[in-house]
Amino acid sequence: MNPLTVVTLLHYFLFAAVVQSAPLSSSDPPPAFREAAERAKTLVEKILRDIPAVHAASVNTQSLTLDASAQKTNLQMMATSLGIPAAPVLKPPSERFTLDVCVSRMSAGSQLYQGLLGVLSVRLSGLSDLRADLRDLLTHINKMKEAAQLGGGVEDQDHSLDLASRLQGDYEVQVAVHLTLTQLRSFCHDLIRSLRAAATYRPRAAGAR
Repeated sequence: MNPLTVVTLLHYFLFAAVVQSAPLSSSDPPPAFREAAERAKTLVEKILRDIPAVHAASVNTQSLTLDASAQKTNLQMMATSLGIPAAPVLKPPSERFTLDVCVSRMSAGSQLYQGLLGVLSVRLSGLSDLRADLRDLLTHINKMKEAAQLGGGVEDQDHSLDLASRLQGDYEVQVAVHLTLTQLRSFCHDLIRSLRAAATYRPRAAGAR
């Protein structure tokens, strides 16, 4: 056999072996997913801008400020006594923290605070706009689920009734509003980071190391 032919065949088989062993690249998120994630992020940024004004208009107890940290332990105890849970933990999607879990927790946290604000709106005015924004946020998150064909996730427990039954007086209402807005602000910061990461997330292909 001609030496040139041997070299050509050898190159062909080596190239075929490399192509066959290389992991398939994962596709980018669907455009509809990225669009919904961007709209959700824009709305979360609006919520973050609105929280300080809502807090100032709703909470008149001087010791309850958004920047207060001295009473952190006491407020955590109050959150427990009032039945206000912590938001679901949010992290950027990864192999261990899948996109499905990430988006499901975005939804669960948004539902949590929409419900809590609904209870507090009965006792205090000025919270309805935030609640409406959270409702719209849930719409965008559901569009993300649909675009990426993600599972529905586990529905979070409704804590609204727990809170409603424990609001005995005005002070409890003030503390509940403060805690809800403080936790919502923290959740929104995590939400923005997760939305940015989710919009560009590409799962590692099967067989990739």
